[in-house]
Amino acid sequence: MISEILILVISFVVLLSIGVPVAWSIGLSCLFTMLASIDTLAAFTTVSQRMATGLDSFSLLAIPFFILAGQIMNQGGIANRLINFAKALIGSLPGGLVYVNVIAAMLFGAISGSAVAAASAIGGILGPPMEKENYSKEFGAAINVTSSTTGLVIPPSNVLIVYSLASGGVSIASLFLAGYLPGILMGLALMLVAAVWIKKKKYPAGNATSLGLLASTFLKALPSLLLLVVVIGGIVSGIFTATEASGIAVLYCLVLSFVYRELNREKLYKVFLNSVGTTAIVMLLIATSMSMSWVMSYENIPQSVSDALLALSDNKYVILLIINLLLLFVGTFMDMTPAVLIFTPIFLPVMQNLGVDPVHFGIIMVMNLCVGLCTPPVGSVLFIGVGVAKTTIQKVIKPLIPLYVVMAIVLLLVTFIPAISLWLPEIFE
Repeated sequence: MISEILILVISFVVLLSIGVPVAWSIGLSCLFTMLASIDTLAAFTTVSQRMATGLDSFSLLAIPFFILAGQIMNQGGIANRLINFAKALIGSLPGGLVYVNVIAAMLFGAISGSAVAAASAIGGILGPPMEKENYSKEFGAAINVTSSTTGLVIPPSNVLIVYSLASGGVSIASLFLAGYLPGILMGLALMLVAAVWIKKKKYPAGNATSLGLLASTFLKALPSLLLLVVVIGGIVSGIFTATEASGIAVLYCLVLSFVYRELNREKLYKVFLNSVGTTAIVMLLIATSMSMSWVMSYENIPQSVSDALLALSDNKYVILLIINLLLLFVGTFMDMTPAVLIFTPIFLPVMQNLGVDPVHFGIIMVMNLCVGLCTPPVGSVLFIGVGVAKTTIQKVIKPLIPLYVVMAIVLLLVTFIPAISLWLPEIFE
């Protein structure tokens, strides 16, 4: 068994280090491991079957639909209306555009469920006016990158759906409810760092917002905001499943975009093309990651890891801290989706043995891996944010450091105070 584990780990690390895409690295390392255990034909057959079986899940249909909904929002004028509402709400504060970035990222990220879409849309819209008003381009990029990840915790979230699959069926409705308070807390913490930076730079207050403008922008953004009520309300009340809610979200966004008259045939073609490309990448990652999860189970790796962790300590807070550190490390070189699929079956049994609620652990895991999206060398949101801001990673790292610190503090609060995650699910049980 030890030799198979070494083949799995070493081949995966080597393939990643020479630039092989993550999905292919996962799939090939699984194949090499199986070739060491069984015949060639059986190894190829097993890996391909496990990839196909991994995608055979009704709940996974929600992912392409939510991806499509996010693309429609980006091209259909919904993002602009949310940002204009955020500007009217808090844009008059000193350094208001930085706060607008965080609020808009929370709103847009929550509705689209995509950190990459949020970073791209909000960075593209707010970047030029921030530069025009002499805001630091690097700090603007840093706050855009980190705040965009809040949409992966605030529902609806594709990653929470993936966690539900990997955990063996934890309630998606409970996970969605559990994400609200941690996501909002993360956004407030990032705004606190922004406030310190704004005070240090002595930015003046913006122009006061009239009640008329506030009411006007709110009414224009209201149909977009109602999408959250429709989707989450429908899931929590049991009117429809998360998968059905994703289809409703697409239809709602499509109708809204045509009402706004900002989505034409050419844009719609681009929306579908981008959605198909993103979905293909995500589904390949899910397929190969599910294959790796099966291979690890076949080699009894989760039980070995569980025994090793419990041998270190039987204190759940110590184990939680160790797992947090491991996930922070994993997040720096692995994308979120495969990390959730691979490590949930390893760590979740340990947490359940220690009495940690699976819903609570899901939020911990997702928040933890959100940090990895903002860190080199493979932080996808970091690359998008830096590209949109037209700056470099080297320049953005310095303003990112205090934001990393508050993200870690919020993560620890959510980890060691379960009520932050579990209060809302317990109310709606």
